[in-house]
Amino acid sequence: MTTEIKLCMGSSCFARGNNELLEFIEEYVETNDLDAVIELSGCRCINACDEGPNIYIDGVLYHGMTREKLLSVLQTIKPEA
Repeated sequence: MTTEIKLCMGSSCFARGNNELLEFIEEYVETNDLDAVIELSGCRCINACDEGPNIYIDGVLYHGMTREKLLSVLQTIKPEA
C-alpha cells in the first residue's frame, strides 16, 4: 500500500518549514527504504497559510506540522515485504 504525502509549496508554508520538512522526508524515505511505499509530491497553496506548514498525508490535512509530528506519522509506514 502506498502512502501519499503532499507538501504545500506556497511561499508561506515553505518559509514556515516545509522546505526543511521536505528534506527530512526525503532523508527518512531513503534511510528506511520506503521509496516503494511513499509517493511524495508538492501542491499549490491551499489557502491555510496562517496554520502552516501544511501537509496532506493520505488525504488528511495536517496543520502546523513539525519534524516531531511528521516523524510520528512516518514511523507508522512500513516497507513492502
